[in-house]
Amino acid sequence: MLRKNFTLAAIAATAALTLGACATTPTDSGASAGSADDVVKIGVVGAADDKWAVFEKVAEEEGLNIEIVDFGDYQQANPALAQDQIDLNQFQHLQFLAGYNVEAGDDLQPIGATAVYPLALYSSKHTALEDIPAGGEIAVPNDATNLARALLVLQEAKLIELKDGGSSLSTEADVLPSSKVKVTPVDAAQTAISLQSVDGAIINNDFLEDAGLAPEDALFQDDPDSAASEPYINVWVARAADKDDETLLKIAALSQNEEVIAAEKKASGGTAVIKDNSPAELQEILAGIEENYRAQG
Repeated sequence: MLRKNFTLAAIAATAALTLGACATTPTDSGASAGSADDVVKIGVVGAADDKWAVFEKVAEEEGLNIEIVDFGDYQQANPALAQDQIDLNQFQHLQFLAGYNVEAGDDLQPIGATAVYPLALYSSKHTALEDIPAGGEIAVPNDATNLARALLVLQEAKLIELKDGGSSLSTEADVLPSSKVKVTPVDAAQTAISLQSVDGAIINNDFLEDAGLAPEDALFQDDPDSAASEPYINVWVARAADKDDETLLKIAALSQNEEVIAAEKKASGGTAVIKDNSPAELQEILAGIEENYRAQG
């Protein structure tokens, strides 16, 4: 699940990395499962999460032979997939994948959906959205992906207005003077800390527990079922040549298994909203985001 701060510059800088930190053996692009020699390697970030133990159990019950490969950071798992070191990965949303593909000149494809994790506004000074004063200050994550999403959340909350209605590529420069509040981009890890000095902050789920916050403390969050949330659907990703591979599709489909869903929700503190978009739908959404990236730059 991808919920922290990442920049396209970092994606581009790491796309060509030789992944010495990942001791995996390259696999054939036509992955299949059935015997010890046909292990499907799945790249994740945070393999110690209990949900992966549940996933492995369910996969074994379905006769699918998988190996979870842990990566130290989010910048490694896509290059590893492109270089045939793994067969699938599951750690990112479509917005991140689009940024990687465009910057790296790659064509990795989503083959299954997992969940959307709502992004929310918190405050230690106000107990209701309407209490935030005109001219108030809201801290938002400063990385490209989360900044744009945070601005869309604030627009949905009617606290700001964005140029041309905003998009998943909006920046603070797109906040119109007619907005009720001003926004201050800060490092994502600092958003919770900044609550003491601002009227509110958009805080990623990963930082809530350390800040003593719970999802139910939010004053407002985005609608996970809206069109604006589509870029933030977390997905299973394969190489383009393998996007129709039956075994890989079966593995991705396990995200709709009841035990897997329960584990996913538990791991996210109850915030995960499970999505079941088809591969074709996900690939269409991805293509649209990539087109926007290319048009922008």
